[in-house]
Amino acid sequence: MDKLKYPHLFEPIVLGGTLFRNRIFSSPIGLQYHDSNHSPTPESSAFFARRAKGGAAAVAIGECLVDSVHGRSGYNQTALDTQVSKAALRMKALGISQYGAVPVIELQHAGKYSIVSAMQGSDIYGPNDEEFPWVHRLPAGAPIPRVIGMTEEIIAQTVKAYADAAAYAKRCGFGMVLLHGGHGWLLTQFLSPVVNRRTDRYGGSVENRCRIAIEICDAIKKSCGADFPIEFRMSGDEVTPGGYTIEEGIKIAKQLDGHVDLIHVSTGDHNNGESFTRTHPSMFYPDACNLEFAAAIKKEVKTPVATVGAFTDPADMEEAIATGKCDVVEMARQLVCDPDMPIKARMGRDAEIRKCMRCFHCFSTLVSTNQICCAVNPVIGNELLEEKPVQVARSKKVLVAGGGPGGMQAALYAAELGHEVILCEKSDRLGGVLLCEEKVPFKKHLGEYLAQQAMLTEQCAGIELRLNTAVTPALAQELEPDVIIAAIGAETVVPRIPGVEKALGAEEVYVSPEKAGKKVVILGGGLVGCELAIFLTDGERDVTILEMGDKLNDGGNALHMQAIKLQLRDRNVGQVFGTKAVEITDGGVYGEKQGERTFFEADTVIYAVGQRAKREEAIALAACAPEFYQIGDCLNASNLYGATNAAYYNVRNMSRI
Repeated sequence: MDKLKYPHLFEPIVLGGTLFRNRIFSSPIGLQYHDSNHSPTPESSAFFARRAKGGAAAVAIGECLVDSVHGRSGYNQTALDTQVSKAALRMKALGISQYGAVPVIELQHAGKYSIVSAMQGSDIYGPNDEEFPWVHRLPAGAPIPRVIGMTEEIIAQTVKAYADAAAYAKRCGFGMVLLHGGHGWLLTQFLSPVVNRRTDRYGGSVENRCRIAIEICDAIKKSCGADFPIEFRMSGDEVTPGGYTIEEGIKIAKQLDGHVDLIHVSTGDHNNGESFTRTHPSMFYPDACNLEFAAAIKKEVKTPVATVGAFTDPADMEEAIATGKCDVVEMARQLVCDPDMPIKARMGRDAEIRKCMRCFHCFSTLVSTNQICCAVNPVIGNELLEEKPVQVARSKKVLVAGGGPGGMQAALYAAELGHEVILCEKSDRLGGVLLCEEKVPFKKHLGEYLAQQAMLTEQCAGIELRLNTAVTPALAQELEPDVIIAAIGAETVVPRIPGVEKALGAEEVYVSPEKAGKKVVILGGGLVGCELAIFLTDGERDVTILEMGDKLNDGGNALHMQAIKLQLRDRNVGQVFGTKAVEITDGGVYGEKQGERTFFEADTVIYAVGQRAKREEAIALAACAPEFYQIGDCLNASNLYGATNAAYYNVRNMSRI
């Protein structure tokens, strides 16, 4: 009898001559933990091995270069045209395969976007002679390169570079290669009828434009063997003005049919802000939003097809495969958020799956710091630490003050480590200030996360939960804890503006949006104010953001702000910069810019100018126990990541003494 809840999702699949244990693949992540020789570090190996340990059938290493001289777009990308990285890649492949997953390596060439190659003085190539498209990304004063159209000799050298890189990867222990033919990189530049302006046998017709990709696939089969599987990632639709549509994507897929073992249908163009947040779906898109492109191609080819983009629910994955829309579901951020999702789904433990909120914290941090982390999974990026169990010195009585995300994370982890935990929350619900956003449509997964954490906390036998209970020094003296963890959060900053009593706070409006009139002015262009503007325009309101600075404030999350800006544009949200609110009246708000006043008419003025950490309230508890830890917003008003991360590592630290 089949006892699997998702039989199609966990049915093995054979690609080439290789068996994959299920249909869940971890798609490429360009994690750049590298040493000075561009070789992956042990931390990087542990990151990818964790996805294999969690049950994925394949785990792909992203951004590995077939030509590190002419095709490099990032400083720390792994080079496959040198033997320096051999031992490190071997260990990375072994770390994945030892847990039963197939290690996959993405073969990459940036083509005309090879900005690092250009800055290092190398020629850069593309399908055509043209101006360098990323002049705006060059350092001030840097020479401006020119893209050189590839001759047939250079094309032949590039084809060989791909085949040599695949053979090298196979020797290092990788069981499949993934050719990146999407998102605007070199192979896409040839495939695209918009970009490729050649008139020789590598341009013009779809057969000609696909020629280089097919030559590469055939060369890899020759160098690695006919049974060695090739996955080809393509953009089914570039979903950007001027880009090709799914009709062209189908034609490209038909050309690839029979030359590859898996057609991986993504979408968009990395190098176009218009489509970036569809390639990597933002929270403003529905789950599985890119499945339509894979489904359209699946109807036209015999080769198995993979889909990718905004999958979090195994029921959606099962339905996609069972109905013949795809053969494989690939995920990146969901398996960052919860690497154990495949195992949990196979066991039917859906309620324990932590769903990615698509907040872009992981991706933005990776871009800005080369380190990856997750807003709700504090272990991500520190997998080596997770492999070293905490040696708990002794069980302690731990009093956690505050039942927001930080407090719940601290209580759950402390209980897991065997401590006696009392969690006190002054309100009648767990969740903290973020509860105000739980019913916002595009924050659906945030609401699910808060509900899940609350459920786990309430059901945990090691936690005594006390709602409607504020932690005071008197209560702490009565309970006599060994440890106090203060996680009491922050409070909304009320701006000192005449007439502010006529305005509403963002938190109040999130809870009761009906309080906002038809014409709204929001004071503050940070993430809270911008997201509130988007939320309110769902009710067909006229919304304007008034910001003192010269631009919107992304709070360190540039990619999420990129998605927000597109939403603000599409919803016609007004944006006024360099203007300070100086007086609120019954009919609106006066703003001042360079000494001149302007009146902004509004039915409702809402302030979203920040949070104030409850430091004094927390410090009042500092002398009430031998150990004291102040975490999250009551230390420094920050974000969800700051709360969960501080909770996890402070509990880990206190347990060792």
